[in-house]
Amino acid sequence: MQRKKGSILVRLIGVYLLIATLAVGCSQAPKSGASSQDTTQKQIKVQQIAPQKLEIKDPKAVAERLENLASSIPQVESAHCVVFGNTAVVGINIKKDLDRSKVGTVKYSVAEALKKDPYGVNAIVTADMDLDQRLRNIRDNIRAGRPVTGFAEQMADIVGRVMPQLPRDIREPRDVETNNVGRDTGAR
Repeated sequence: MQRKKGSILVRLIGVYLLIATLAVGCSQAPKSGASSQDTTQKQIKVQQIAPQKLEIKDPKAVAERLENLASSIPQVESAHCVVFGNTAVVGINIKKDLDRSKVGTVKYSVAEALKKDPYGVNAIVTADMDLDQRLRNIRDNIRAGRPVTGFAEQMADIVGRVMPQLPRDIREPRDVETNNVGRDTGAR
């Protein structure tokens, strides 16, 4: 009988030690010193890197300003801008004797200039002659007092056809230098 009591006592002590070990292990605070409540309440904060799109309150003034900016770039003969909602589409008319690579360079220069303008940073730039002519017609009709809503379909078609060069996508010179460090570009 005493042997049975000793066996039961050993088992009870073993169970007690197992429960105590589990209880102590589960109640330990994190090693960093933070309490377990703090770790569940931490939130990740993300900084917005894309600039907020400004609301365009005076489309006529914004269109005129963006046209002037685009026209100030060398090789650009004229520029036509239509603002529809919060989107500006700028068509540029480039000298006809320029080859295709130069046209891309001029278009990029216009996008760089517009990037510095709070309304131009989200503008869409096109150097397509057909689209520039259509933008000019829409702009002239808007200035003549015709309702803007009638041009919504044409604007949707223009925006859908153009491959946008968004000024906010222009990389800063330091970004380009950092990405080319250690690369031999062959240009001397």
